[in-house]
Amino acid sequence: MRDTSIPEIVACPDGPLLVRGDFEIVSTTGKALPRRRKAVALCRCGASGIKPYCDGTHKLIGFRTGPENGQ
Repeated sequence: MRDTSIPEIVACPDGPLLVRGDFEIVSTTGKALPRRRKAVALCRCGASGIKPYCDGTHKLIGFRTGPENGQ
């Protein structure tokens, strides 16, 4: 069983970064951003309308991640 207090980041293929655990998201001005869930999806494609959070736009624009190193 995973310790939920330790942050975990999962890079979804062709999608967002899923972040789980005890963490804080901070803006460039240093202000803590609201978080209503224990896990959040962060935009990786740059096209989300609700950045830094993912809104699913990566599917519409055909965002693709490259192959992982070593594969």
